Amino acid sequence: MQRFDKYWLGILLGLLLPALVCYLYVERMNLWYVFQNINMWHTSVTTKLLTVSIFPNMALLFLFYTTDTFRLAKGVMIGALPYVLAAIWFST
Repeated sequence: MQRFDKYWLGILLGLLLPALVCYLYVERMNLWYVFQNINMWHTSVTTKLLTVSIFPNMALLFLFYTTDTFRLAKGVMIGALPYVLAAIWFST
């Protein structure tokens, strides 16, 4: 696991995993119709969707901290930062 302990890999995982979870959540709940017909990008639903999509990063963070790959964990935290900032932005 130590050979994968790189910042850039953590940042990549931190950016892609929430986007994938968000896409799968919208696809599973069939929210495409709602996003196309109602302007939901400025409501609390977007904040909740972004917040839910960040949860898998917390699981990765726990996994990487327990396996002592701290650079990878820091990269995941940095990669999740845009999603956290977007959730805060849409909540105001």
